[in-house]
Amino acid sequence: MNLTARLKKIYLRVIHVIVNQKISRAFCCGRRSGTDGALLLGALASPTPSSPRTTNTDGGPCRIHNFGRAADCLGRQLDSVPWRQFPSTLEDVDLSYNKLQAVHADDFLRLTQLRILKLQYNNISHIDNDAFKNNALLEHLDIFNNSLQEIPATALTPLLNLKELYMSNNLYKHATLAESFSKFVKLQVLSMGGPLVMGLNKSDFQPLKNIRLQGFAIKCSANLSYYEPGSLEVIQTKQMGFDMAVDQRPNALPHMLRDLANKTFSVIQFRNLFEFMHYLEEEDIFQGLQDITAQQLIFHRGKFNENLLRMALIKLQVTPIKRLRLQYIDFARSPTFVDSGAGSSITDLALDKLDLWYISNPDVLRFDWRFTWFNKIKELSIQHVYFNFVPCDAWVEMEGVEFLDVSNNRLENEFIFNQRCDYKGAVPNLHTFKMSTNDLTSLNVLSSLTREFQQLQVLDLSNNKLGSADSSRDCVWQKNITRLIAHHNPFVSEALQCLPTTLHYLDLSYCELDQLDITYFEKATDLKELLLSGNKIKFIPSMWESPSLQLLALDGNSFGLISRASFQDMPQLSHLRAGNNPYHCTCELHAFVQDTMSNGKVNLTDWPWNYRCYHPEALRNTVISKFIPGRVACDIRLVIVICVATTAAVILILMLICYIFDLPWYTKATYQIIRAKYRAHKEKAAGEGGTFAYHAFISYSHSDADWVRNQLLPCLESNGNSYRLCIHERDFMPGRWIIDNIIDNIESSRKVIFVLSQHFVNSEWCNYELYFTQQRAVGKTFGDVILVVKEPMDPSSLPSKYCKLKKMLSTKTYLEWPQQVSQQAFFWAQLRGVLGNPTMTRKRTHSAKSRTSSVGNVSVIFTPMEDGNPGVAKSNAEPKNDIIKWSNNELSNQRHIPVVAI
Repeated sequence: MNLTARLKKIYLRVIHVIVNQKISRAFCCGRRSGTDGALLLGALASPTPSSPRTTNTDGGPCRIHNFGRAADCLGRQLDSVPWRQFPSTLEDVDLSYNKLQAVHADDFLRLTQLRILKLQYNNISHIDNDAFKNNALLEHLDIFNNSLQEIPATALTPLLNLKELYMSNNLYKHATLAESFSKFVKLQVLSMGGPLVMGLNKSDFQPLKNIRLQGFAIKCSANLSYYEPGSLEVIQTKQMGFDMAVDQRPNALPHMLRDLANKTFSVIQFRNLFEFMHYLEEEDIFQGLQDITAQQLIFHRGKFNENLLRMALIKLQVTPIKRLRLQYIDFARSPTFVDSGAGSSITDLALDKLDLWYISNPDVLRFDWRFTWFNKIKELSIQHVYFNFVPCDAWVEMEGVEFLDVSNNRLENEFIFNQRCDYKGAVPNLHTFKMSTNDLTSLNVLSSLTREFQQLQVLDLSNNKLGSADSSRDCVWQKNITRLIAHHNPFVSEALQCLPTTLHYLDLSYCELDQLDITYFEKATDLKELLLSGNKIKFIPSMWESPSLQLLALDGNSFGLISRASFQDMPQLSHLRAGNNPYHCTCELHAFVQDTMSNGKVNLTDWPWNYRCYHPEALRNTVISKFIPGRVACDIRLVIVICVATTAAVILILMLICYIFDLPWYTKATYQIIRAKYRAHKEKAAGEGGTFAYHAFISYSHSDADWVRNQLLPCLESNGNSYRLCIHERDFMPGRWIIDNIIDNIESSRKVIFVLSQHFVNSEWCNYELYFTQQRAVGKTFGDVILVVKEPMDPSSLPSKYCKLKKMLSTKTYLEWPQQVSQQAFFWAQLRGVLGNPTMTRKRTHSAKSRTSSVGNVSVIFTPMEDGNPGVAKSNAEPKNDIIKWSNNELSNQRHIPVVAI
């Protein structure tokens, strides 16, 4: 290879790298330019949507998905086509953004079903002639931005079903199409050319003369050398795109326009019309524009001055073109322009829409030092021009504007509203006003600005700094405003009072609201749609009235409770979006969901996947549709029934237990012990009382009184060294409570003798005495208890309340009264042995009366009361035959009377 050839190849590679970088930057900017002309931008730049870069499960470099019908090889740094991994069922293959250098005949040989093939942004310099011979079904082929030096006409010949072909931005030196392109009768979109195409010839596109395209784009060198008139005459398309600079040959533009005359287009786009310098000549290069019928004209990038822009606008005044867009324009004032004070040269520019986007110099707005060119514009969009001031005459000149969009600028309160301006009668036809993404802070200022806009209905204030309490007072709005968009503003709840009350639609999404001022909604009676998504609302007001509200969005807030009562004062509500909130999964929430689902009146538009439990922790992230609480947990009536039934059952069981184990009796007895102990403590503190005044306390039934008086007392009290025994009939203190007498005398006795018989078991007072003795023995053994069984007894036949007595009879040695007289002397000896030495150290000070002998005069004191209770009357009983005679009725009454105070 000679030196010249090597230098030439190096030069081509350098040019290729530079162009790639420039086109990539242009593509990035072009994607932000909106939807109009998207097909043309796609033809020039061929944007490829990004795909997930995951590796295939079989270990190959590509991801095979969609049931074997698609292969994603995007950005895998491949230097060759991995055809061995491809199944024959593939219909869509994406090999873009790799390092492929060639396409060989075997690469896609087996893919007979292939319909989409993306090879853009590689380094392909060669395509075999047989590369696509088995891909006759291919409809979409993208070889944009590669290194092809020739159009691969032979390789493309089998693709008769081709609909979209992107092959621009390669290293072609000419744009001449082979005759085989005439067979692509199904072709709809064609982009071609490259940075090395120096010009266009009339014969270049002859094969396309019978093909009607949807979109055609041609790219030429930035240094266009020639243009043969008639080169574009055969092109039939709806969208036409030019990516070529006429800096060196501006007279080529009139020839191009004449080739497009008498044709109808939806979009014509000029990209980089003047790339390196402004047009300073006097010749009108837009001659012929008036003969073109198009819906929209786009100037994308390039350098414009007032002189060039004036030429274009003058022609647009007399053309059928109704939409104009200037985007990414480098605008400069003409140095030769002199304002003579006369009117503007542009006075009749009647456009349906004018877009001024991303223009470097805001002076473009005051073109000709006037705003007259806005006079007959219906839709005016000024975005990313970064102007911050609106002169008074601008509002006056926009009398035909119906739609005004000044979003994405740097407007501030004092610049957009000038108190020196007279806004009365301004913009009389304006119905939609968008001021999104600026630096506005005052609702009061905006209400003053728009108060005179008589036709204003829609106001967009989103993405500003509105909503503070200080700047949201005393607002008076135009009464025709029905739609307010104010999302992404830092609102406080007090600022709601400054909003128009005539609204039908209100968007306050993402406004940092933590609560709602429901008084505003009571005034906004015509409100039909309310969007409150993405705020910090912590609860839904229970008295929230909105009679006309039909759609409510509350998703993405901070409330966790919602119930049937939350929206009961919104009778027209039909659509509710309330997902993505930290819900407390409760019965109220479940009832709300069930009621909403069953009635069908309100449609939960984001149900069910956006509704999840946050509390309780055990149910966190559970889908609410799967949260089904138990019926008992949610039915209050059933809970009441169960509680009442359970309580009644417990009471009945307790009553049964009390009946079986005589708990009332034990409770009453314990109460009596506590009271007696308390009274004894008080008496002891007063100096009264003592202990062990008796050797033994005798507990017996009145039915066994004869045996006690005739047998027990004579034997233990008649001897010379007799025992002092306590029996209730003679030794209880008159006037005291019976219970107190029992407890006190048991406490004052060293031993307690129980005379056991069937009568003892049936006596309630004997039971008391046994129980009190047990309480005295708590913590001790029962060594001071003497059991005398007067008649045979079966311990197992005793009632359950005598469980302690049962135990003592089973475990303690007791004395049994013998029926044989001969054995009775031994019984008395045993009893005396148990009682011990009869010597006493102290006499009881409060005994009823001194006794001279155990069987001498016995003072029996009764205190008769009403209902037969013992009283205080005294009587002396004389012994007869050493046996004391007692009135059984009186004894019975004394032992069985209720405990009452005197």
